[in-house]
This record gives sequence, C-alpha cells and structure tokens, in this order.
Amino acid sequence: MLSAFPSLLDYGLLAPLIIRVIAGLIFIDLGYLKIRKERERWYNLFNTFLGIGGFFVGLAAFIEFAGGILLVIGLFTQVAALVLAVITWLNLYLEWRDERFVRRSFVFYIMLFAMTLSLLFSGAGFLAFDLPL
Repeated sequence: MLSAFPSLLDYGLLAPLIIRVIAGLIFIDLGYLKIRKERERWYNLFNTFLGIGGFFVGLAAFIEFAGGILLVIGLFTQVAALVLAVITWLNLYLEWRDERFVRRSFVFYIMLFAMTLSLLFSGAGFLAFDLPL
C-alpha cells in the first residue's frame, strides 16, 4: 500500500529522536522521584521483596537517571534502552505485585516499555553521538 505522505518518509530518523528525548526526560524524572519524593515508598517496596531497600532504591534511581541522560544526548542508546526496558519491566512487576504501592498506571509502564524497545531496534535517530555511519 502506498504511503499517505511519502515525502515525510525522508524524515524517518526524526521519530527515534522524538521517542529518545521524551523517554530520556521521563526516566530522568523517575530517577529523581525515586531519590526525593517517592524514596520511602520505593524503600518499603524493595525492602518487602528484596530485603535491602536502601541500596536498591539508590541503584535503581541512579540507573534511571543516568540512562535518561544517555538517551537524551544519544550516547549508547541501544544499551541504555535495553537496560531501561528491563528496569521498566521490573518496576511494572513490582508495582503490580503489591497494590499498596501502585502510583502509575499499567498503561504508563507498557508505553514506556514499548518506547525503550522501539529505541533498541531502531537506534538513536538524528542528533545523537552513536548515529550509525
């Protein structure tokens, strides 16, 4: 089937750029929330399931924050997307497992998981350090 707007296909690398920047900003915000406003909630959640709450909250926050920065600047995009997809899946599972801690919807995590998988398969797009030559 023909494309409705074939001239827009020339800008196909803009889609990963948009997804990458928006997902990166979301992960930066999630990492910041884990350290500041939601620290106690995540500490209780990790302590309930893993037994060592403080360490894992800090580690998860660092991974999300650093991964978000890597996505925004477009450095190691596919590696960061893979790690963040796994983190997103684990967050989804942990919040689904214990209903007391659910703050974000199931749809939010599925959307974020789909965004990271899309970046894993498509790459960084325009304005990235790891744009394939």
